[in-house]
Amino acid sequence: MTDIVDELKWRGLFAQSTDEDALRKALADGPVTYYCGFDPTAASLHVGHLVQVLTLRRMQQAGHRPLALVGGATGQIGDPRPTAERTLNDPETVANWVQRLRAQIEPFLSFEGENAAQMVNNLDWTAGMSAIEFLRDIGKHFRVNKMLTKDSVARRLESQEGISYTEFSYQLLQGMDFLELYRRHGCVVQQGGSDQWGNLTAGIDLIHRLEPDAEVHAYSTPLMTKADGTKFGKTEGGAIWLDPQMTTPYAFYQFWLNVDDRDISTYMRILSFKSREELEELEKVTEERPQARTAQRALAEELTTLVHGAEQCAAVIAASKALFGQGELGDLDEATLSAALSELPGAQVAEPGPVVDLFAEVGLVASKSAARRTVKEGGAYVNNVKVTAEDAVPSRADLLHGRWLVLRRGKKNLAAVEVTGA
Repeated sequence: MTDIVDELKWRGLFAQSTDEDALRKALADGPVTYYCGFDPTAASLHVGHLVQVLTLRRMQQAGHRPLALVGGATGQIGDPRPTAERTLNDPETVANWVQRLRAQIEPFLSFEGENAAQMVNNLDWTAGMSAIEFLRDIGKHFRVNKMLTKDSVARRLESQEGISYTEFSYQLLQGMDFLELYRRHGCVVQQGGSDQWGNLTAGIDLIHRLEPDAEVHAYSTPLMTKADGTKFGKTEGGAIWLDPQMTTPYAFYQFWLNVDDRDISTYMRILSFKSREELEELEKVTEERPQARTAQRALAEELTTLVHGAEQCAAVIAASKALFGQGELGDLDEATLSAALSELPGAQVAEPGPVVDLFAEVGLVASKSAARRTVKEGGAYVNNVKVTAEDAVPSRADLLHGRWLVLRRGKKNLAAVEVTGA
């Protein structure tokens, strides 16, 4: 057992708790059973969820027993957004997403040993409950005046759209989750993001009303935000998904590689499993030589390996190097190369035309005359091979996997051409 609260605080993973001293004592006297919930409102988790998944893992490594709840019931309702009503998904879609999210969470936890993790689904205790039973057994113990003070509810009430009873009732469902997990599994701690604080305390209040002798706790983690102030989530635009079909491993790696220097120290502490000493050394290197991006590279490699596996991580690192002339483009498999090139400016052509035309078409230069100057000055490359003739025309034999040309101006300016003609 380790002092996990101190560790969470050092890493910036502790925002609020119902009673910090009581929580510390419970964890010190542990092990305790704790849980975090994830709603299947999309086909994949995103990086915002990754904070909670990795915090579950940290707590388990400290000796405690995790329950990872994927909400087959709450996923059909959706936690109220501050801005607008959610579009409800049909039960079959939600059931499919439950399985997808479970498969994403499971590799991060251990399901063996004395503190083995367990996956749970709140549809198990809601599916057979009638509306009358829900209102009598659960709704009776909630006070509307307190429910109205929840931030997202208050903001929606002030809007023209208002809020439906369906979304307003969400906190009853999440409160019931904690009650059921307390009764079924002896769960005494709930964790979640700070935007979930109203839902977390709803469960505490419900348990205290129905189980007066219960000692239960909740704590929240701060929302991880980007340098521009936006949080990580699908509603903010540009979500970084954990599903490789929705965000490729290459794009995932590049996201972390390009993290703002202002954010990298915070992100490393929140997401990395490196020791304090290792992280403090990386922070020092970043401060002294930010241009080296040593910390970003370390975090990108660690997280890509955690989420997508060591083999995929090695492939995207090889692709990243090859694009900038530090490896063989021809050695990259088609899927990895396709993912890498999709992140670059590009154009489609029926046939591979003159190099100067291609450079101008993809926007690496402003004009064909500028392209000719680039060739003359020795700064034009096709598939990492320097172009020496202004009238050079790539052949079909030059196409990578029979489809692509990688154009580079100088050391860092890249673009891709896809040849679509048969």
